[in-house]
Amino acid sequence: MHDAIPDAGLYQPLFSPWLGLGEFPRFLRRTEGNTLVSADRCYILYSLARQALNIEGEFWECGVYKGGTAALLAQVLADLPATLRRNLRLFDTFQGMPEVDSARDLHSAGDFADTSVQAVKAVVDHDHQVFYHQGFIPETFAGLEPARIAFAHVDVDIYKSVQDCCKFIFPRLSRGGFIVFDDYGFRTCPGARAAVDEYFQGTGFIPLVLPTGQAVIFKNA
Repeated sequence: MHDAIPDAGLYQPLFSPWLGLGEFPRFLRRTEGNTLVSADRCYILYSLARQALNIEGEFWECGVYKGGTAALLAQVLADLPATLRRNLRLFDTFQGMPEVDSARDLHSAGDFADTSVQAVKAVVDHDHQVFYHQGFIPETFAGLEPARIAFAHVDVDIYKSVQDCCKFIFPRLSRGGFIVFDDYGFRTCPGARAAVDEYFQGTGFIPLVLPTGQAVIFKNA
């Protein structure tokens, strides 16, 4: 009976495709050693990014650290035919966290400073379609007001940065697009959850909170 279950080895105890289904391992390998994002969260990014290929707009990642998840997203885009090329924009200080709100955040300024633009470029590759915006959010959004965004991964951990991402990205998110907030459900990032809840309160858009700790906003209108 066990042999009759397709992909039986991926039920641990529920179907867990991030353990090695199909093409996903090729994308997960792009992240190895360069991300703190677990395999199940990477699978969410992989799945929603592929869905967003059907939607008009760029792909954005805010909070890049060492570039692991950026490399995964870049590979999703690189697999497209050249005629369907999409831009991936990466936003980070690449020098560690900015000042934090001690009343809302548990991180400290300078956390995650063990990275650089040069190191991330070596990990991400695909330079022809990846653009780097080094500095503090929201200043690094300047000049991108006309942008249309199909998919955004927000992994900035702290209240003000998440709030600034919501304010800039959501109005520019294409209908059918996604924002994935990596930090929403983690005890180490209470400010991230507060910023998302405050921004979307009363809008009719409800964060879908996942057991991975992520939350997803889907723009259906």
